Amino acid sequence: MDLIKTLTEQYMKKELPEMNVGDTVRVTLRVKEGTRERNQVFEGTIIARKHGGINESITVRRISNGVGCEKVFPVHSPSIVGVETIRHGKVRRAKLYYLRGRVGKKAKVKELIK
Repeated sequence: MDLIKTLTEQYMKKELPEMNVGDTVRVTLRVKEGTRERNQVFEGTIIARKHGGINESITVRRISNGVGCEKVFPVHSPSIVGVETIRHGKVRRAKLYYLRGRVGKKAKVKELIK
């Protein structure tokens, strides 16, 4: 078990911001199109965090043009350039799947004031 732990620790990212379910985040990822590379930003609310360690992933949801769009990002993936927390949300659940059925102001999460 220690061998697996040492192998996975070298691939984990050290500087990750504090992010929890309900937070609004801006995820920057490296997209490869043919021979060119560019950075693309996906901004939305974290509705789920799964697993842990090297397998940790977050599900980010945003609404664009009235249509909900969700993406699952492996947090420690080399294609993710960075994750920036924009605002912290005040939630009482571990998974916010109920936001899928909501539109407009009902789909917002209250801001946590620290």
